[in-house]
Amino acid sequence: MGNKTINLFDGALDCLVLNDPSEKIRAVRDLNKQWLAGQLNVIPSQAAKRVVIPGRPEHPKLVNPRDVPKRGFNSEPARIKLLHAITHIEFNAINLALDAVYRFRAMPEQYYTDWLNIAVEEALHYSLLEAYLKSKKSFYGAYDSHNGLWEMAVKTDHDVMVRMALVPRVLEARGLDVTPGMIKKFQSIGEVELAGIMDVIQRDEIGHVERGNYWFNELCRQRGISSSETFHQLLDEYMEESMFDSLNQEARLAAGFSKQELIELAARNRHTR
Repeated sequence: MGNKTINLFDGALDCLVLNDPSEKIRAVRDLNKQWLAGQLNVIPSQAAKRVVIPGRPEHPKLVNPRDVPKRGFNSEPARIKLLHAITHIEFNAINLALDAVYRFRAMPEQYYTDWLNIAVEEALHYSLLEAYLKSKKSFYGAYDSHNGLWEMAVKTDHDVMVRMALVPRVLEARGLDVTPGMIKKFQSIGEVELAGIMDVIQRDEIGHVERGNYWFNELCRQRGISSSETFHQLLDEYMEESMFDSLNQEARLAAGFSKQELIELAARNRHTR
């Protein structure tokens, strides 16, 4: 990859700890350009540290999921709160992708290419949503949010296989199930711009989940373990509730789930009710 003079992991951490969203987005795009230009090495300068609190703005205030504002489709204030929650997810997703680069060493170069690209795409999603909020005289940070996504990142920071299993294949894949319904709802009430933004997010997230599926299955293969058995064991260990109702079969198949996996996940959902 040419003359590598800068360390990828240090660069990812520098992006991860930035608090200002605009600065983080610029830094992520610059880091990705450096990587693609062959300017970064993958020789760690120090061991990865646990990141309990990533870089984030002072607001939104983080609260218990039960205490976040009620949101919906039936009024503009309710829609703004819904979009704020999605914007928060996308901001967290930038940090999640950066952490996947920073934390897990000795992976193939394609892995880092994948997750830097995902960080760039999550940054685009955030930017589109933030611009929409501003057009409605709101902003990211206007409403309380919860920290569930990052809490799962901390729980899975010891093993790249566990991270790939539970973040892309569970938490991000859940978005594939619910986003198409949101797009239809926005279209039905004349929110064409919002529907278009969510369509971009859905398209890109299929690719993100596909990369999670690929790396999870590849890591299981390398370790000589069953991907199906391992996945369900991890669900039993880490997931307190089922997240597999109303599966979007088409999107999940496009994202690399097999038909048999979807049958097993649907059965799991029934058994946990």
